[in-house]
Amino acid sequence: MRQRVVRVALTAALVAVVLLATPLALVIRTSLYTAQRDTLERAALAGAVHVSPDYGTGDPVELPPPPSGGSLGLYDPQARLRAGSGPATGDAPVRRALGGGLVRRGTGGQVVVTVPVSHAERVIGVIRASSPAGAVQRRVLAAWGVLLGVAVLAVLVAVLVARRQARALAAPLEDLSRHCRAVAEGDLSRRADSSSIAEIDQVARTHNEMLHSLSELLRHERDFTSNASHQLRTPLAGLQLALEGGLGQEDETRLRPVVAEALATTERLHRTVEELLRLSRTEGWAHSAATYVPAQQLIRETADRWHGLFAGEGRRLVSAADDVPADVRIPGGPVSEVLGILLDNARVHGRGTVRLRARDLGSALAVDVADEGSIDGDPARVFDRGHSGAGTGTGIGLALARDLTASFGGRLSVTHSNPTTFMLLLPVGQEEQDSPDSPEDPAP
Repeated sequence: MRQRVVRVALTAALVAVVLLATPLALVIRTSLYTAQRDTLERAALAGAVHVSPDYGTGDPVELPPPPSGGSLGLYDPQARLRAGSGPATGDAPVRRALGGGLVRRGTGGQVVVTVPVSHAERVIGVIRASSPAGAVQRRVLAAWGVLLGVAVLAVLVAVLVARRQARALAAPLEDLSRHCRAVAEGDLSRRADSSSIAEIDQVARTHNEMLHSLSELLRHERDFTSNASHQLRTPLAGLQLALEGGLGQEDETRLRPVVAEALATTERLHRTVEELLRLSRTEGWAHSAATYVPAQQLIRETADRWHGLFAGEGRRLVSAADDVPADVRIPGGPVSEVLGILLDNARVHGRGTVRLRARDLGSALAVDVADEGSIDGDPARVFDRGHSGAGTGTGIGLALARDLTASFGGRLSVTHSNPTTFMLLLPVGQEEQDSPDSPEDPAP
């Protein structure tokens, strides 16, 4: 690209120089010859003033000095030299001037000007002024040399400016090319820098936006994979245990509860996959897309589902939602997943009794999940993906809980480090009389 810019600039400069220098050279040549003829004409006119009508009878004629390097002479009507310098016999310009007209022309390698001398309406002589044409030609060549030097200087300046502009134009594109090469090699964190060229900046911005969208798409795909593997691990283990227990049951009455538990686990797996897919497809989740359920019911079902897991490890799970009004409704699917993550985190990383408590705040609902353990280090970092304070986890669960909470407009935070307490702040909805979930009034 740099060479192309330089070639284009050089071609434009040469065309401009040729178009300007050629007419200027002709003007210089014409001007110098015209100036020399004017000088000779003034000398001839000055000589004509000194010519007396009686010079033919022997009266001497005193002519002014001739032009530098030239000659000045007086010729009689017979074209013979009578005074001054010049050819002994008048040449063609002298003979033409005897006809009564001023003559300016070049002949025989000289620039000649002849002026007739009149008396009583009769030409009595001719003043001839001449100078070598070579002297004028040397001045013309000298002027042309200066013009050529200026033209060469202009071309050199044009080349230097073109090289500088080529560097200024090519450098951002070369940087963008190196950036694209780095991205092609797998570095999706690179971003193209801005430059002083608006068009290239627009390309860089578009490229950065495309790269950002691609990075976000890949991040969503990676997050979905890790979230799915994290969330499905525990339900699948429970499903496997239930099915294995069912294989050892021969009594049909004892087999039915096992199958019912397996079906409930399968349903929870289905809801979990739906929530993860919903989260991976969009940046946020509109409230209208959520299925709102009564808060008391969700807290009770969650506690029932996790009570057995804690009891199997010799720990207690205490839940309370009595002070929450019955008409308070919260997003069912995502809240259930978040509470499941918080309870599983308390089971794996916490200790002692776990308390699940819902508190009515009027326009919002606060759900606290607390255990008797503690958080080491900065509590805010527990939500960073890949961070596991105890070193025994994957660092995915709490990050997923935070993303799910943000998807329906809630907020998840650590309110106490010792004992460990998480607070889930939820938007609530009031059950309306005409809502589709409400039973129709019986007919009177």
